[in-house]
Amino acid sequence: MDDQALSFLDGLHLSDGRSQEKLLSYFELLKRSDDGWKLCITAFTSGKYNSDNVRFFFLQVLESYIHQRYHLAGTEDQQIVRAFLITCLQMQASGVTKDKSFLKNKIAQLFSLAFLVDFPHRWPNYFVDILHASSFGHVAVEMYLRILSAIDCDVVDREIIHTNSETERNTNLKDAMRERCVPQLVESWLQIMTTYQTSHPDITCLCLDVVGKYISWIDINLVANEQFVTALLSFFSHSQLRESACDCIHEIISKGMEPVAKTKLIESFASVLNSAGVMCPNDGEEGDYLARLANLVNGMGQNLIYCYQKLVKSADMVNAMTTLHAVESKVPLILRFLSHEDDDISEAVIGFGQDYITLLKQSPSLTQRQREDVEQMLYIIIKKMKYDDTYNFDMEGEEEAMFQDYRKQVKIIFNNLAQLDSNMVVRNVHTILTSTLPQWKTLDYSDAEMSLMLLYMLGEALPSSIQSFTTYKEKAPPLQEMMRLMVSSGISCHKHSFVQLQFLETAVRYDKFFVVEPEYIPNVLMAFLDERGLRNKNLQVCSRASYLFSRFVKSLKPHLQNFLEDILKRITDLLVLPPPEADSQTRLSMDDRLYLYETVGILIVSSNFPPDRKQMLIRELLLPLVSQFKTCLTKLCTDCEEEDQDLYAYRINDVISFASRISKGFSNQVTMKQIGCVEAFTETLQIFLQGFKCQVQRHVLRAAIRQYLHRMVVCLEEEILPFIPVALENLVQEPDAKELHDFIPLMTQLIMKFKKTIGPFLREVFMPFVQTIYGVLSTPQDEHDQVTASEKRMLQRSYFQFIACIVTNNVFDVLRDQNAQNLQQVLMTIVQGACDNPDPQTQKICFGILKKLVEVWGGGDGEMGGFKEFIYQSVVPACILAPLKPSFDLNDAQTVIALGECAQCLKCILDKRGEEVINFLQNNYLPKLQLSPELIELLFFSPLSLSFHLLFASSNFFFLLFPNFDAADSTDQGKHSNSNIFL
Repeated sequence: MDDQALSFLDGLHLSDGRSQEKLLSYFELLKRSDDGWKLCITAFTSGKYNSDNVRFFFLQVLESYIHQRYHLAGTEDQQIVRAFLITCLQMQASGVTKDKSFLKNKIAQLFSLAFLVDFPHRWPNYFVDILHASSFGHVAVEMYLRILSAIDCDVVDREIIHTNSETERNTNLKDAMRERCVPQLVESWLQIMTTYQTSHPDITCLCLDVVGKYISWIDINLVANEQFVTALLSFFSHSQLRESACDCIHEIISKGMEPVAKTKLIESFASVLNSAGVMCPNDGEEGDYLARLANLVNGMGQNLIYCYQKLVKSADMVNAMTTLHAVESKVPLILRFLSHEDDDISEAVIGFGQDYITLLKQSPSLTQRQREDVEQMLYIIIKKMKYDDTYNFDMEGEEEAMFQDYRKQVKIIFNNLAQLDSNMVVRNVHTILTSTLPQWKTLDYSDAEMSLMLLYMLGEALPSSIQSFTTYKEKAPPLQEMMRLMVSSGISCHKHSFVQLQFLETAVRYDKFFVVEPEYIPNVLMAFLDERGLRNKNLQVCSRASYLFSRFVKSLKPHLQNFLEDILKRITDLLVLPPPEADSQTRLSMDDRLYLYETVGILIVSSNFPPDRKQMLIRELLLPLVSQFKTCLTKLCTDCEEEDQDLYAYRINDVISFASRISKGFSNQVTMKQIGCVEAFTETLQIFLQGFKCQVQRHVLRAAIRQYLHRMVVCLEEEILPFIPVALENLVQEPDAKELHDFIPLMTQLIMKFKKTIGPFLREVFMPFVQTIYGVLSTPQDEHDQVTASEKRMLQRSYFQFIACIVTNNVFDVLRDQNAQNLQQVLMTIVQGACDNPDPQTQKICFGILKKLVEVWGGGDGEMGGFKEFIYQSVVPACILAPLKPSFDLNDAQTVIALGECAQCLKCILDKRGEEVINFLQNNYLPKLQLSPELIELLFFSPLSLSFHLLFASSNFFFLLFPNFDAADSTDQGKHSNSNIFL
């Protein structure tokens, strides 16, 4: 052995690059060597090397050998491996080595790998030998159980994905084990559990874990018998064993069985556990044990419900009712564990609770007992959703996150209960609110928050109730009464910030209430605008309030006209932007301000103010943004320190975003032109376009300007068009792939909105823009630069989407008016994209473009000079050759869609050119592909009578012949995508 290389396994040397390199080289050398694994076996058993890392190194070399070459080993090498494995057990048992768990697990893994290769043919006595070795003492027994766990991991564990051959191998191994040794294994488990339950309870726990793993595929009668069950019951009196006993029984009852047999098995366990007092534990029991016991009850209930559903489906109603009775008998246990103060214990039965309610929802009616049970469950979950005194609202950590997850699960039960018996749930929530809201000042915050949360959750559980508000107050439904009580109670003034937030959440959820009772709007508005909402001392509440206020205003803007002046006055100071250097001192984040600017824009535009007043208010909003834009741009481009560049660039991004959000107030009903705001926004745009000239942080600035341009395309008409050339002119100067890719959606947006109107401008800029794209795509790059390669692929696809937008919006004059050479160049890029591009989405786009061009220009002698020749010289060959490419994978769904578009393109050519296409293929193109006249004759004059022809290949040429194939029909696509017809 190379002791110097092994010395590098010392933790002191692991960080040294040279040491690692030498060690890895030595490791590879041992793995490749014919005798390297033997050297490691000798070194491992010699006693010379005591370092855990070194010993683990030896085992890894042996693991590599067993993985890669052991299946080819001769008898002598097989004996060496087996002898070493048994020696390891003996060394463990004799105390020669006191290996740590990771070494023991690696040895167990080696046993399992040998098992996969040797059992049952090369090592038929595998289990006899390890069972014999386990007689060496408790340490050997522990290793025996670890080996069985490792075998389960390799052969049974369903979470591990296996190949088809591995699955077949594993099935054969389990069959062989059932035939040869499973009864002996089960007998050994029983002996181990009872022998070591007092002296070494950890071994008994490990054995119970093994039983739980193997029960899924062995005979249930080997375990579900009096002797085994008696042993399991005895473990419940042992504090160190009862948790493992719970888990083991859970695995036993979860075994796949026929429903009648499984019901009997579960009920037998329930009976004996109940008789032993296990099912009624003391409240003072340890939480971990109660959580495991609750999980066992949960497993019983869910398995019984599954059995009931299968029996009902098979119409075995006699046994189904027996199983249903068994389910009902477990409901008191659900309620007991669900109500436990420990959330882990309560959470363990939530699955059973949800399934039970789902089961009741399928019943035509509920019994009195069932109604009482579900009502009690409602009381329990209402209590369980309350915050406790330990919850840290200021600094939420792991425990708080766990409670929120628990609360979400309990909410699902609440929703299901509301769907099961809405009247009962509404009645109880109404009772709680009428008893708590009038006296909220004397209540703990958790009770106040819970009452508001219940009202909020009703809207989620019963969404139709939100539409039930009526203008007839004497006939108002309970929900409307509860909302009236909430708003008028003054509970929004509770000192706890999360009660205040829950008030705002609930008010927004039931915004329809304020439509029928608008007199309550002022109460909610003030809550949003003062220290309960946007000025809340809790930053989380403050941030959320900005979003909720935006929603509230959008929903109720027709009813806010009388409050606009007051709202704008109260909110103005929140819109003031501090200098970028002082941004960290503000309470509202930039994202929060986005909602506020959008809200103010909506309020102004939707107001009853005269147009000149609206224009003035909009300008007052925009002017500070423009001012700060100019200041930050000047600093960024001139005297800005490098460390401050991000600060100013992102502030510019923010102010442009705010201006964009203000424009959200405009719509098709109320346009910028109608209220005279076009000039204000175009002047702002002209200033923002100056950002294109700044080369510092150019990606951040240009992204923001593009965002504003997108909004202006939506809000303006032809007024936006003069600004596009400026943007394009700046873009084509030192462009990169990402910027061009991001700019193309703006061009397509313009084309889709203005269509013919944009034609003259588009004809002028088309080729310069396209040539800029060509230039960027053809720029050399480092072959290892994956980022640039990805950006170029995205740009190429965007380019084809740009052309597709032109043709689908019928702006063909843009292409028609290009000179012949330029048009030919563009058309060839489309053909190349269809035929040579490995991306099926890009191919689909290109074939779609070609099909559209054929539809418009492909008739008669060709509306476009030379286009007829282009069809035969380029389009038809592209349609035929594209599926021949190795990258054309018909197992890929996107490729199948591209194939359909290709077929549609060919069909369109056939529709436009008729028999001329057949003659071209028969007499010109196909002979050039060296197809024999006999084969061509068969293709065109066979009884199949082709409607079109699609040539594709995997390794040779094949013809796929579909007489009536419609590529737009997904059924046909699926039917033919994997068909091969060999001619």
